[in-house]
Amino acid sequence: MISPNTIQQITSRIDIIDVVGEFVKLKKRGTNYLGLCPFHNEKSPSFTVSPAKEIYKCFGCGKSGNTIGFIMEHEKYNYVEALKWLAARYNIEVEETETSPEQKLQVQTADSLYIINQFAQKFFTDQLFNTDNGRDIALSYLKERGFREEILQKFQVGYNPDAKDTLTRALLANQFNKELFPKTGLVSQRNTDELVDNYRGRIIFPIHGNTGKIIGFGARVIGKSDRGPKYINTPENEVYVKSKVLYGSYFARTAIDKADECLLVEGYTDVVSLHQAGIENVVASGGTSLTRDQLRLVKKYTNNLTIIYDGDSAGVKAALRGLDLALEESLNVRLVLIPDNEDPDSYVNKVGVQAFNEFVASSKKDFILFQLEVMLKEAGTDVTKKSGIVNQIAETLSKINKAEDFTRQQDYIRQCASLLRIDESGLTNLVNKYKRDKITKDEKKLSADEANYLQQQAQQPEDVLDDSQFLINQDEIYERNILKVLLEYGLRAWDEHKSMADYVFDELEQFHFDNPDLNTLYEEYRSWYQRGLEPTTKTFLYHENEIIRNLVVNISVFHFELSQRWDEVMESMNIVNRDTSHQDVLMSVNYFKLRKIKKMFDENQRDMEHASFEEQMKLIEVHKHLKEIERELTKQLGTVIIK
Repeated sequence: MISPNTIQQITSRIDIIDVVGEFVKLKKRGTNYLGLCPFHNEKSPSFTVSPAKEIYKCFGCGKSGNTIGFIMEHEKYNYVEALKWLAARYNIEVEETETSPEQKLQVQTADSLYIINQFAQKFFTDQLFNTDNGRDIALSYLKERGFREEILQKFQVGYNPDAKDTLTRALLANQFNKELFPKTGLVSQRNTDELVDNYRGRIIFPIHGNTGKIIGFGARVIGKSDRGPKYINTPENEVYVKSKVLYGSYFARTAIDKADECLLVEGYTDVVSLHQAGIENVVASGGTSLTRDQLRLVKKYTNNLTIIYDGDSAGVKAALRGLDLALEESLNVRLVLIPDNEDPDSYVNKVGVQAFNEFVASSKKDFILFQLEVMLKEAGTDVTKKSGIVNQIAETLSKINKAEDFTRQQDYIRQCASLLRIDESGLTNLVNKYKRDKITKDEKKLSADEANYLQQQAQQPEDVLDDSQFLINQDEIYERNILKVLLEYGLRAWDEHKSMADYVFDELEQFHFDNPDLNTLYEEYRSWYQRGLEPTTKTFLYHENEIIRNLVVNISVFHFELSQRWDEVMESMNIVNRDTSHQDVLMSVNYFKLRKIKKMFDENQRDMEHASFEEQMKLIEVHKHLKEIERELTKQLGTVIIK
């Protein structure tokens, strides 16, 4: 992990306007900056950046966070990758914390593999463009296929010469660790000590990870050849895991986000060719079945996936693999089959960009209905096969299990029942049976505690919509207000003896937070304060706990601010610049306590209904005591009604 010292250096140097401004055109509006949200399409700007609070917030789609969160969301980086991106931007050397010997070895191996891959990519590219052998054999072939040099350079395509150890000798000459060569897949070991190039006489397609680093390679034969498979791919290692990679995703991520659609093809050349044609929201599966990790990679950018495969039987079967996983990830999947034994690469070169786009737009088939049509065609009049299809399609539809997809599922049931010529209610019952079976199976995996927790979560009351578009209950409003004033004013003086944080802690000593996440933030604030640290919005924005970071953002951001001109217009009142901290803290504390007391009243009333005479007398005294506290609080606030 990155050391706390490095994180502190990064967070102290961060300028959110500088970082966000690299991706969004911002205009100053009062104390904040405004621009068009990069996370959804909008014509009127609702994306607000506060340099004072170092946070951003879109009041259109609800996305919010700090500078690190913005880089994570926009570039699809994890927390460590975002920190490293910022460290590189501000020329900060990254310090790693102590790790176990095994972890340290794994990190060192990964770093070495990245370095070897980077060297190999430059070697291959140089061989393709700057050697007679590469230009005559590989580059001429690629140009015959219609590829231009600029697109090949963009994807860093290269060539490995046909000689047995050209790359191997270059690696050894640069003193790379030969023990790692076989792990990269670039070099094979023959007999006991002979090292030879693994991708001889092939065109090389580097595979980029989500940070742009080379994590592996795909090596393609030139033309048609009986010498080995058409493609050879990097074996899995510390940096390359095939099931988590989609070729071209690094280059396509912005285009996918903008188009709100991901086009999925099979081969590397399909991706490069479509990019050259200006169709950049495209990635490749590398000819393998889609995995959950790959689908989640797509879902980072869009919910709409269009699969474009060859129209032959093998292409159809390849397209249908992974359908259930796609449904479980709530992706909207469409299928386009390229006609006449063409693939996307050859077809776009044959018909041109405009005709290709028109064909894709007009030929999209619903994935589930297409699967059903294929199965029915294969079954013919066989009743047994048709019965199996009914069960298979019901199980598929049961994968659409999220609440927001209910209408979509019902529509599929209606259409599938019509194609199958069966009763719609019968298919609905069968779908529900598969759902129940899955729930039963999943519940067996849960411990009793986990099952109880999930049940409690499902029963939580949800009454109020906050400005982040999350439903929150009434109690949470008052709990958030406490945390807001603590973060904003806690370190200020309440009087000559104590701070505002001390006042809040003293007043709430007998009360508790119902929301566990808010309670975590409250206790973390108190812990920092008692240790002599300075808990504020800014310091908590970069807390290691993601829940705390997100809560601080949502508690701190407001949709509207008072214009600075109010002080000019209402000169005598000093509206903008006056200090309301004491009033805000006092009211937040008293409203919080009133809300809790109301709940105590309700609980006390329920207890009285089932209590004995003696118990009722005690509960009446409790009622009187609560009433006295309530009167005192309302006297401080004025007439207040808590619903």
